Amino acid sequence: MIVDDERWQDIPLIHVYTEEMNERSPVLIFLHGFSSAKEHNLHYAYQLAKKGVRVILPDAKLHGDRADHCSEEKLNLKFWDIVVNSIHELGKLYDEIQLRFQPEKIGVAGTSMGGITTCGCLKKYDWIDAAGVCMGAPGYSAFAEYQIQQFEQAGIPLPLSDEQIEQIHNVLFEYDITKTPERLNNRPVIFWHGKKDTTVPMDNALHFYETTRPYYVHPERLQFMIDETQGHKVNRAGMLAVTDFLARHLKD
Repeated sequence: MIVDDERWQDIPLIHVYTEEMNERSPVLIFLHGFSSAKEHNLHYAYQLAKKGVRVILPDAKLHGDRADHCSEEKLNLKFWDIVVNSIHELGKLYDEIQLRFQPEKIGVAGTSMGGITTCGCLKKYDWIDAAGVCMGAPGYSAFAEYQIQQFEQAGIPLPLSDEQIEQIHNVLFEYDITKTPERLNNRPVIFWHGKKDTTVPMDNALHFYETTRPYYVHPERLQFMIDETQGHKVNRAGMLAVTDFLARHLKD
């Protein structure tokens, strides 16, 4: 297995592949979580590469090799800017993949903020063939409201005016796939969530899954896995299930 540090269009990333792969091998772009970095998800890449999937792990804006060492509070305020930036950068990564390889299928997956970003990518890009959403929230507007409530309950003054908050909601509407669930278009998607997650509560994703599932021609292509005891952390069983699902659908 080969693990390369690379930079595509000024985006630092880790490229994981094996010597047996060729330009037609499927590719999976894996997006990390908030305050994390690309190398923290190498265990996902290992499992996928073993199954014949080339993996690209980029650093999000202000994370990993792109960190500017701002406080977590300031980083929190830039959360949605980072998500939207990652959605747009996914298009750049896709262009690079097409220049470097000619994969038969391309998938996207992520944990926490990466899972949230994946949902927005599913709305924006038709070329995504399969996706994995771990601890994500497809309902952007609803999750933004939850974040504001969490700030208020913690007694942290939000340095945003009502007008600024409204502007954020207007931007998020464009990427909120719960507003246009038909954008999933029967693509294989697996959700994983811990029932005790309070950072990104499960109900956001579960409601979307329950309302969208009846429209799937092939219901087995849309799955939701719940761990009854887990909080905001994917356990080994979840990681294996998600990587198995992605590899299976990307290699079909």
